[in-house]
Amino acid sequence: MSATALAGTWSSLPVPLTSWVLDVINAMGHTKMTPVQAATIPLFMQNKDVVVEAVTGSGKTLAFVIPVLEKLMRRERRLGPNQIGALIISPTRELATQIHSVVSQFLSAQPTRAPSQSLDSDDHPPPEYPPALLLVSSDAPPTEDIKRFLFQGSDIVIGTPGRIEEFLLGKGKGIVNVKELEILVLDEADRLLDLGFQKVITRILTHLPKQRRTGLFSATMTDADALSELVRAGLRNPARVVVKVQSKKTRTGLKLVEEQRETIEERRIPASLRNFYLVCKASEKLLQLSRLISNECEHHNSSRFMIYFATCACVDYFYRILPSLIPPRVKLFSLHGRLQSAARTKALTTFASFHATPSVPAVLLTTDVAARGLDIPNVDVVLQFDPPSDPKSFSHRCGRTARAGKSGRATVLLTEEEVDYVDFLAVRKIPLKKRPYLMDNAAEPAEVWQTSSEESIDTSEQPTDPAVHKMLTLIRKRVLSDRALHDQGAEAFVSFIKAYSKHEASYIFRIKKLDLIGVARSFGLLRLPRMPELKDMSRDGWEDADVDWDTYAYSDDAQEKKRMQGVENRAQASAENEKSRADRLAKGRVNAAWSSQTFRKETRDKRKEKKAKKRQWLKSQQPQPSSSALVVPQKRGLEVDDDDDSEGDWAELAREERMAKKVKKGQMSRMEFDAEFTP
Repeated sequence: MSATALAGTWSSLPVPLTSWVLDVINAMGHTKMTPVQAATIPLFMQNKDVVVEAVTGSGKTLAFVIPVLEKLMRRERRLGPNQIGALIISPTRELATQIHSVVSQFLSAQPTRAPSQSLDSDDHPPPEYPPALLLVSSDAPPTEDIKRFLFQGSDIVIGTPGRIEEFLLGKGKGIVNVKELEILVLDEADRLLDLGFQKVITRILTHLPKQRRTGLFSATMTDADALSELVRAGLRNPARVVVKVQSKKTRTGLKLVEEQRETIEERRIPASLRNFYLVCKASEKLLQLSRLISNECEHHNSSRFMIYFATCACVDYFYRILPSLIPPRVKLFSLHGRLQSAARTKALTTFASFHATPSVPAVLLTTDVAARGLDIPNVDVVLQFDPPSDPKSFSHRCGRTARAGKSGRATVLLTEEEVDYVDFLAVRKIPLKKRPYLMDNAAEPAEVWQTSSEESIDTSEQPTDPAVHKMLTLIRKRVLSDRALHDQGAEAFVSFIKAYSKHEASYIFRIKKLDLIGVARSFGLLRLPRMPELKDMSRDGWEDADVDWDTYAYSDDAQEKKRMQGVENRAQASAENEKSRADRLAKGRVNAAWSSQTFRKETRDKRKEKKAKKRQWLKSQQPQPSSSALVVPQKRGLEVDDDDDSEGDWAELAREERMAKKVKKGQMSRMEFDAEFTP
């Protein structure tokens, strides 16, 4: 059964929906339910805890928003002041904002009660519910959340874990009342309950009443994952809802007669998604990325792209570099976790609302911050420049396209050493087909697409694409226009290497096997940064750019002024050091202390040698004792030194020390000191 298949009308639900809720659903264009909605809504509305696993784009948001609204409307009495009835937690502010917009769309459509109508009448419309409260990290402090809650009241609270913890247990402790909480929803539950959020979620769950309904929703929850999540979340006798995608594969076999057989392939991605991988050298990845964008627009009429990178620094850098490699008509957007909340919201909204066409495509460069749950309309293509460090994120990334029954395409770029990742994903029920290497202005022959890495051609022995050198020249030309781009490129390269070395599938993504020189060429670096991974590496095939680093300037006036001030400070410090050294040379004070110590050591060594020879001679002059004589051994430390000039030695050492101090203070020249003590 396809996750995007329809599973009956809304009127077929065992518990009828409120009329105005049904009107909003129809206005959204959802005339029939999806399988996950048909399976989840009745259970959730009948006071059952649920654990729901379904592919991305299958309608999970409505599967918990509708029960939340219906259960709150069916309460026997309204919630009191400062009480909340439902809590929805999501891992990112973008996803929380999206859920809030869906809930607000319902609440804004509820019928308005006439002032003359009494709540006690039998024919009054449902009471108006206050707007949902959105709690996400932003420029506003947590105290603003409390002020908004006290001012407008909110039965439904939606937010990220940290902000909700502060709302319930921090600034809002003693103010926000959760005793009447009806429903708790953890969206993208596997992400919320991982090591990064475990402690926060545990504190929140401990604070909430046990008599509640809890729902866990995600696209990637294995059996082991779900079991541990159930224990942590405190679900009681939950119903497990798993919506799988199955595609039919046909093959022909010969026994006595030719017959056609059908096999069922289970998938963790939408059936309408065509998922590919492309193999190339590390130095060719950026080149292939630029060709993929052009190819998808020209041959597949694609207009809206999402491209995933490993780190925020990579997004910032390639956002400024890609315009040199792609047609100028392409509109670029960037989104990552280091941006301010307002900037992230603006980038996502602008990209989603941009009127993209195959002739003027829109491309969003992003990280895994935009991998989960976001419902961006009409995304045609997902390109993964870097495979995700967390394998769970792979299907979430691909799921930004082919949503709600629409078709979509996704491609991940891999090097020859990383092709085992294809088999790794196949085990996780994410099948990939091989996509051919793209040449300039070349259409893709569909017949060469392959389904297994075993059929792939070894590219390691093939010569590097000649266009790589041209690409490197273009990037370096762009980087040379602004020193800030060089700094960004070095930061992006280092951040990528660090992220690669921490990949969870480390037996596939091995830093020792990675062509670091090829990666540096793909980044268009002017020179290799200093880092441990490059210390003992062969630099064959690498050549630093011809750059005068003293005159290489920032385009920003403030940055350039700061750089020039640093250059002047270093030059001044160097001049002062040279002047100081010259002064010491003129006074004969350079290395005086070291020379004196060396001379004293040589003098002491000669004196010790002279004493040893004298003791040896005295020993040879003493008569040997007879065998019958009683030999009384002397105790260690009581032997008397027969050197009668020890007092003279100490006096000589004291005089030598005084003379050395005079040399150090400049009161005595080095030549006078040497003449005094040279034997």
